[in-house]
Amino acid sequence: MKRELHTVAFALLVTIAVGSLLMMIAGKQPGHIWLQMITRTWSSSYAMGDVLYKATAIVLTGLSVSIALDAGLFNLGVEGQLTAGVLACAVVGAALPAGTPAIVAIPLCTLAAAGAGGLIGGVIGVLRVTRDAHEVITSFMFNAIVVGISLWIGNAVLFQNGTTTGPAIVPGAELPQLGIGGSSANVSVAFAIGAVVAIGLLRTRTTWGHALRAVGRDPAAARAVGISVGRVQIVVMIGAGALAGLAATNFVLGHKHAFEDGLGRGVGLLGVSAALLGRLHPIGVAIAALGLGFLSSAGLAVGDQVPKELTEMLQGVLLLSIAIAVPLIRRASVEVRA
Repeated sequence: MKRELHTVAFALLVTIAVGSLLMMIAGKQPGHIWLQMITRTWSSSYAMGDVLYKATAIVLTGLSVSIALDAGLFNLGVEGQLTAGVLACAVVGAALPAGTPAIVAIPLCTLAAAGAGGLIGGVIGVLRVTRDAHEVITSFMFNAIVVGISLWIGNAVLFQNGTTTGPAIVPGAELPQLGIGGSSANVSVAFAIGAVVAIGLLRTRTTWGHALRAVGRDPAAARAVGISVGRVQIVVMIGAGALAGLAATNFVLGHKHAFEDGLGRGVGLLGVSAALLGRLHPIGVAIAALGLGFLSSAGLAVGDQVPKELTEMLQGVLLLSIAIAVPLIRRASVEVRA
């Protein structure tokens, strides 16, 4: 636990230091800008709702990455899985009869989103187990394939009136807004909370969860005690893809109410940051997602003082800081024990 806290502290300090340096280069006082980011965000109900809206999808993609890492797999296909979920969710929502009640429309669209993401994740898992195709490589390939196919389907069938927006979903499929300052925060936050609780219980209270983590720690030892490593890896990739696809409900059912090219783009990579910053623990992932959501929303709040690209850059700096911190902290811990 101490090592995880040291890693997070190191990454945050590096991010703050780099951000402060960039602010000084832009001719601003870092202390003033950081304070403005905090005060302007926390004093605005709209900004707080925007933090929650952005964090909702990041939680789900972060959990997608974290459960795959628990099994020793690096799911970098969250972008493609989310895109597949967005497309499936929007197509099903638009194809339903106009009078379809919410009790039918919302579950159908939600299952379509999770199912599409799970399908992509499952294929990556099958290729890993049956063909020893590394999941990082196949994930990147599927990201490009899914984005290309969704754009082709959009141009051929969905986009209307020269735009990159498809037909609207039926009213019954729309998720209610939370009413936080007119922001886009919506009921899909319940999916994120439910996923955090479910993954937490799965990891610690179930036999399958223990098997999952055993496969991640030592596949040979897990195989020796009778665990089907291949089956666990395939199932976990299906689950990881389904979580990433489920994030589509936040964008399609809760906000845009239609398919749009690029909808949700970049959230998958933020999910990687949340998973690593949260040290794979579901609650840690949720906290990290809120932090990343705050960073994104706060960047808009001070957009009149510094370019919003600066805070977007800091999200990448945070991810790199975590990657650098993990081996450094591990090496330091080994030296202390020695």
